Amino acid sequence: MLRLVHAENGWIQGLPAADPRITSFKGIPFAAPPVGDNRWRAPQPASDWAGVFKAHEFAPVPMQVRQEIDENNIYTREWAVEPDIAMSEDCLYLNVWTPANAADEKLPVFVWYFGGGLQVGHTAEMEFDGERIARRGIVVVTIGYRLNAFGFLCHPEITAESPDAPANFGHLDQQAATRWVKRNIEAFGGDPDNVTIGGQSAGGGSVMNQLASPQNEGLFQRAIVQSGVFTSLYPGSRMPKFLRDLATAEGEGVRFFESLGVSSLAEARELDAGFIRDKYLASKLFWGTVTDDKFNVGDAFRLFLQNKRWQVPVLFGHTSTEFFSVPEADTLEDFKQMATELFGDGAEAFLALCDAHSGSLDEVAKRASASGIEYAIRVAGRANADTGADLPLYYYNFDADIPGWDNPGTFHSVDLWFFFETLAKCWRPFVGKHYDLARQMCQYWANFIRNGDPNGPDSTGEPLPRWEAYTPEAPYGMRFADQTEFAKEQPGEMMTFLVSQYFKNHPLQTNPNE
Repeated sequence: MLRLVHAENGWIQGLPAADPRITSFKGIPFAAPPVGDNRWRAPQPASDWAGVFKAHEFAPVPMQVRQEIDENNIYTREWAVEPDIAMSEDCLYLNVWTPANAADEKLPVFVWYFGGGLQVGHTAEMEFDGERIARRGIVVVTIGYRLNAFGFLCHPEITAESPDAPANFGHLDQQAATRWVKRNIEAFGGDPDNVTIGGQSAGGGSVMNQLASPQNEGLFQRAIVQSGVFTSLYPGSRMPKFLRDLATAEGEGVRFFESLGVSSLAEARELDAGFIRDKYLASKLFWGTVTDDKFNVGDAFRLFLQNKRWQVPVLFGHTSTEFFSVPEADTLEDFKQMATELFGDGAEAFLALCDAHSGSLDEVAKRASASGIEYAIRVAGRANADTGADLPLYYYNFDADIPGWDNPGTFHSVDLWFFFETLAKCWRPFVGKHYDLARQMCQYWANFIRNGDPNGPDSTGEPLPRWEAYTPEAPYGMRFADQTEFAKEQPGEMMTFLVSQYFKNHPLQTNPNE
């Protein structure tokens, strides 16, 4: 077993995982601590160390709100089991699980970006244990990155100091960690030329941003985007605005510095990290991705549609009940006016699909409701063909029966327990069918990570149900439920209408210079 490896900064010692055939390395620094002069600066190289670095435990989590265990909050109930977990601005560390016995095995590599709206989250969450995926011959890497005001604040002084990296420090951390993997993963038995990046929610949105960044040539060969493809469906969406322009973000940064009681970047870098965190929480500001024309050159979803992204296969999907968009209106007349403004001469067709002349406003709006993520994926699937990209895209819908006293449905993020195959760590009374589903999902993911195609035998040796690539002619996907099946079902009339309207109202520009 590879318990001792030599990476670019020195020797690293790991420990046997629960399965002793897997070695885990936790808390490896991939960059210098982002403190002092490195606060609000692109990640800098890590220093060498003397002796052997004992990678035996997770590093502190990034600065964020302290999660209190609240039985009335499904997310803290699900994952926040350690409210006093160590937290620090010094958070640029990664973890590796490897099944390799020697450094020359050239195993496929999976790099994971956690979610949490770019505001919260960390790699020590129970569901992110990489052991089960590693048992399928994959080297798994989970990375920490800066969040909220620490990862996404902008300011004119920061731009002046670092015009080539004025923003998106959290995304640059993800990029730096993936570059570290490229340079070092061979020592852990991995193949630096067979890397898949993946993430869920804001982690999936981060994958989209990495896919569309011009700085990432050759950095990865595949991508997995789980519940992380977003675009506007109806006005009034309550989704946070993830993308800001640099000038707007700089203005917010100036006002935030005023709230901190400082007038310069130098002064702000001297402040206590906990003080900055508390001021950020009090501000109610949402710090997210910034168009800086360096790392980020525009809306990642729009760039994906225009095929202005790295040419790699993508696996993406969602849970069956998350992020449904419902048109918001005060009266039926307002609803009809909204339809006219949105769809023009298509408004009558939309109103007919909603049966807008029958029933209450609530009933009509409900008939118009649609999954925003499914919508975005189906738009992307059509654009993949219309632009001539025709790269393999694989689509799934997670629709399993989730047990528990709270009757939660397939809530956002619940699928994490399944494809990481970590159900045994969850409090929910999962039974055999759930473990069978998790085994299959984990195997599909491992197959895709290995060669860009999710198909192959289950770990039992039996063939998995065939998963075909998504095309406009065959807009099908894998349905993960009590029985895993490839659902050859056309989208409903409403979804079909909405997708067609997207292209009517947003004609694609495929010329890279446009």
